[in-house]
Amino acid sequence: MRRLFGTDGVRGVANVHPMTTEIAMQIGRGLAYLVKDMKLDHRIVIGKDTRLSGYMLENALASGICSMGVDVLLVGPLPTPGIAFITTSMRADAGVVISASHNPFQDNGIKIFARDGFKLPDRLELEIEELISSDRIDALRPVAEEVGKAFRLDDAKGRYIVFLKNTFPRQYSLDGFHIVLDCAHGATYGVAPHVFEELGAQVTALGVSPNGRNINHECGALHPGLMAAKVRELGADIGIALDGDGDRLIVSDEQGNIVDGDHIMAICAAEMITQKQLRKKTLVATVMSNLGLEIAMKRLGGKLIRAGVGDRYVVEEMRRGGYNFGGEQSGHLIFLDHNTTGDGILAALQLLAIMIRRDQPLSELARVMESCPQVLKNVRTTRKLKLDEIGGFSAKVAALEEQLGATGRILVRPSGTEPVIRVMAEGADLRQIEAMADELCELIARADCH
Repeated sequence: MRRLFGTDGVRGVANVHPMTTEIAMQIGRGLAYLVKDMKLDHRIVIGKDTRLSGYMLENALASGICSMGVDVLLVGPLPTPGIAFITTSMRADAGVVISASHNPFQDNGIKIFARDGFKLPDRLELEIEELISSDRIDALRPVAEEVGKAFRLDDAKGRYIVFLKNTFPRQYSLDGFHIVLDCAHGATYGVAPHVFEELGAQVTALGVSPNGRNINHECGALHPGLMAAKVRELGADIGIALDGDGDRLIVSDEQGNIVDGDHIMAICAAEMITQKQLRKKTLVATVMSNLGLEIAMKRLGGKLIRAGVGDRYVVEEMRRGGYNFGGEQSGHLIFLDHNTTGDGILAALQLLAIMIRRDQPLSELARVMESCPQVLKNVRTTRKLKLDEIGGFSAKVAALEEQLGATGRILVRPSGTEPVIRVMAEGADLRQIEAMADELCELIARADCH
């Protein structure tokens, strides 16, 4: 049973178990123990977003890793996909990201990439947990010249910018494009504006003044309204909203209409099918993606495969089936031909390349898919509430699904990163599915009170 790691690493309120310096140091020691080979020098990359608590957790992790005789490369604030890139580029043994992604600033998290740039497998996360809970490594303390060292990798940001620009077709430029870019006061603030400007775009940048407390606050991919309003105000060509750690993307068309991850996937998959670049003509999404995406893929002559919620499970399915494109409605978009994890900036560049190749505005491209009515609601609970604790809940869900028949579906799942239960209802009648979602949310809230 997992005690620390969830669906996307360890996450929680900073300085409260498990997001304490003590646990961070132990995670560092456990990770270093797994990668260490006494015959070789080893290195682990550590990066972070802009949260205030990143400083203390960074130092604790580095201390734990060095105490096991492994060196550390500190890159400072850099997007999560940037850490995956730097890990493989530097031939490091692992990469650690200190970030709670889209969560508010008071939360933080630790997620780990293996040396191949993919997130650490479940079995290795569980092994780190076992090392922490046991005393197996307590006696293993290198001394004198055997302890590790920590170095600053000052050019990490520049390396990542060059990498991103190289994913954009060389024959294209962004000359004439006006982009509204919202970096959510997060890890992309020192990278994204440079990428788009150096490719020729005029950039109106929002969310580029992090103070440690404003990450994701009423901005970025979670709150794209600010970006969309600025697009309408300025008459820009596109709006790009990234989240705090830069691994997800939500955009706005030139009219200020929000375009979510499902529509972006439909646009990119359609182009990749046309260019014969989508392996097996298959897109990997999650159970949360709109039924309209599945319909669009069938019409395009392709296929949609659904994975569990979480970009790591999308990637696992992609690797298992030999697919090269997938993502989530929330904006995690994974182009395995370019990077090993979701990358908001990279995904935006692929979308912009399609706009140039097709010579069409985003509003026209987005017509490739029509969303079915879908209602998403979150119920924040006071504890980690299990669905089987709610009397009659399963029977109620089954009864509602029977009413919807083949034209709709209901999905209820606890979040893997916070005390929230997510309710999704989909069907032809918006009023009906809203009522169904409300009914289920009330049952959850009532059970939480008892």
